[in-house]
Amino acid sequence: MAITTLNAFKPWLKKELSDEELWNLKKKQGIISSGLDVKIVDEETGKELPRDGKSSGEILLRGPWITRSYYNSPGTENSFTEDGYFKSGDAGSIDFEGYLKITDRIKDVIKSGGEWISSIDMENSLLSHPAVLESAVIGIPHPKWDERPLALIVLREEYKNITKEEIRSHLSNSFAKWQLPEEILFVDLIPRTSVGKLNKKVMRMEYKDLYSKS
Repeated sequence: MAITTLNAFKPWLKKELSDEELWNLKKKQGIISSGLDVKIVDEETGKELPRDGKSSGEILLRGPWITRSYYNSPGTENSFTEDGYFKSGDAGSIDFEGYLKITDRIKDVIKSGGEWISSIDMENSLLSHPAVLESAVIGIPHPKWDERPLALIVLREEYKNITKEEIRSHLSNSFAKWQLPEEILFVDLIPRTSVGKLNKKVMRMEYKDLYSKS
């Protein structure tokens, strides 16, 4: 039996990733699947944003396995664009290498002075403080900045004497000064839904006038 062999050659180029780089990749949702069109757009203008890992907008998806409509659900047409993209309702970014990162739900993103602040990123930062048992961050209407962050915190029993300034100082390691919460409230309980998710709708209603009074 005749056997045909084929020789091939290529250089072996490999870049070792540091532990920090590996963890940063694991925090992302991954590379976009083949056959799926995904783009990040400005929520207000619909303009596509650059894939630089920094520009955050709404995630739009289009592909053969992405739904094109909701059955028997009038009023859901706005969930789709004219060119067939599904509006996910999630906020995120895509980097130079094509990695997608989801940062928040559009409805939970805090829009302050024309800039976006991720409530999830801030909640995770708060939870990294040893004094914080639970946290929730919401956007509250503000007379000057459209919205400003409000942080609700349930403290661990042994840290009841911690101050708001200590919490704000902790956040300043990860966030710019303008992103820091306008107010921090220590509470006994954070509202949750029947399935245990943060009930931000209830929180926004309860505190909607907080900054208008200040």
